[in-house]
Amino acid sequence: MAYQRVAAYDELAPGEARLVELTEPVCVVKLDDGTVKAVHNTCSHQRYPLHEGWIDDNEIECGLHGSTFDLDDGKPQGLPAVRPIPVYACKVEDGIVYVDLDTKLNDASEPRH
Repeated sequence: MAYQRVAAYDELAPGEARLVELTEPVCVVKLDDGTVKAVHNTCSHQRYPLHEGWIDDNEIECGLHGSTFDLDDGKPQGLPAVRPIPVYACKVEDGIVYVDLDTKLNDASEPRH
């Protein structure tokens, strides 16, 4: 598998977390500085959808129990989560956002639903 188109860059609002269904559920985030990140959409604590949470700086917070994850390395920044979430390669070309599920930026395993 290679990079897959997931959204137009201009369709994403800063601070927005958007669910994208590929072979895994992916949460695509556009940060306030315009950077786009992609992580697995499932919290490693109790499998809650991360796109329903909040973005603060370079972290995503799970809306169920408040665990936060770093968007660069997927590591939990606050309890109750103790396991990281997968972070995927993401790029923007010609105004289109692409994600590559085969290129993980950490060694976290995909949470199972």
